[in-house]
Amino acid sequence: MKIITIIGARPQFIKAAVVSRAFRQYRADIKEVIVHTGQHYDINMSDVFFDELEIPAPAYNLGIGGGTHGQNTGRMIEKIEEVLLLEKPDWLLVYGDTDSTLAGAIAASKLHIRVAHVEAGLRSFNRAMPEEINRILTDHISSLLFTPTKSAGMNLTRENIDKSKVHLVGDVMYDAALYFGKRAESKSVILSTNNLISKEFILATIHRQENTDNKDRLKQILDSLGKAPKTIVWPMHPRTHQRIKLFNLTIPKNVLIIKPVGYLDMVMLERHASLIITDSGGVQKEAFFHCVPCLTMRTETEWNELVELGVNKLVTELSDRDFLFSPNLDLFNNTLYGDGDAAKKVVNLF
Repeated sequence: MKIITIIGARPQFIKAAVVSRAFRQYRADIKEVIVHTGQHYDINMSDVFFDELEIPAPAYNLGIGGGTHGQNTGRMIEKIEEVLLLEKPDWLLVYGDTDSTLAGAIAASKLHIRVAHVEAGLRSFNRAMPEEINRILTDHISSLLFTPTKSAGMNLTRENIDKSKVHLVGDVMYDAALYFGKRAESKSVILSTNNLISKEFILATIHRQENTDNKDRLKQILDSLGKAPKTIVWPMHPRTHQRIKLFNLTIPKNVLIIKPVGYLDMVMLERHASLIITDSGGVQKEAFFHCVPCLTMRTETEWNELVELGVNKLVTELSDRDFLFSPNLDLFNNTLYGDGDAAKKVVNLF
């Protein structure tokens, strides 16, 4: 059996690392061919992840990135179709909700190649988000849907997706957190390099369009971060950095901007932060995995169970009280996302 795996962005590299390892470990009968769309093309957003996470080198690197959602998706569909016609796989495997995910699913469906979707069933119920459209369309195209939580499966049931296609496996990112956590502690020097003391800083990641494309909104976020009682460490996405320069905004003195970091460095920052402020879906979960409270700078989240549990809080404006958000540590002792064997379950369902 041959499977084409489509990846293109940071969260997909992390998920692919554990699933690709599971293919090698448990399914010698399957040949996996990795296609990197190039959606994250900065070396710190791409190459370093392959090195650190021991992901097999992509057989194809399409080099597509930097355009609008429509431009990128269209170009990816065209290039992925060329690969599929050449490789003739039995399955196409996609992760999450990026433009790469949707492009791969569309290209495969047009050629009657079955699609498998890892992290299926997530819904923010905000269709103004490009990611929401990507995940809905991909789920309805897919023949195998691997859900991380029970609520994700319930979303698919409400959309009348055939239950026989849906499999609750847990979250492969939890697999990664368990596997790479100890490695990060032994190999990462990000704390010492930046003179950071464990639990004496706040980690921030802000990159979504609704937070960065509006000057007033981005200024509001920067101003509120400037009121934090601790140093804010912000590994800044290139796109966010461009917007700050374009809008001629000032970065507060207590905000330490660093370049995008690899996965092991990010794990170290997450594990040792006292609080995480983010608009990323993946970082919300990673905060939970590492028992760190999280403030999500959005009006909704795909991970509602974390809000309901009380370890994640949705905020649009940061107040002084928000910086003191400190839920009971016992709340983190919860198997919301499985037992750390999601990747094994995924590969054994093909």
